[in-house]
Amino acid sequence: MAEHTRSSIVIDATPAEVMAVIADFAAYPQWTGEVKEVDVLETGPDGRAAKVRLLLDAGAIRDEHTLAYTWDGDREVSWTLVSSQMLRALDGSYALAPAGKGPAKGTEVTYQLAVDVKIPMLGMIKRKAEKVIIDRALAGLKKRVEG
Repeated sequence: MAEHTRSSIVIDATPAEVMAVIADFAAYPQWTGEVKEVDVLETGPDGRAAKVRLLLDAGAIRDEHTLAYTWDGDREVSWTLVSSQMLRALDGSYALAPAGKGPAKGTEVTYQLAVDVKIPMLGMIKRKAEKVIIDRALAGLKKRVEG
């Protein structure tokens, strides 16, 4: 990803437990806030989603887009934009790694995102929007996994 925004959080769960929540697209409307509808259009050989249509409603921004997903076990999932009404690009990833050493279970989740909108937008404003998206997603993921 070219210019991207990145943030991390530690979740009190194993990487497999965290990735199970990330992979459960049907539940996204219950915990993400902005995602109102999800349709898994294709699944890969591992049974996880390969192409997903999402309907987002974030107040002033309403968009429907399709993303293609690539999975690396319970270590990483990345996505790229296939189609959108408002976006030119939406590339992101969740990278999961055990947090710390020893028997304590915990996973460091790093979310990386690069967005390019079809309407002109200052880079500084775009990075701020990416940061808000990432922070909300990580907080929602942590609450969903730990709750």
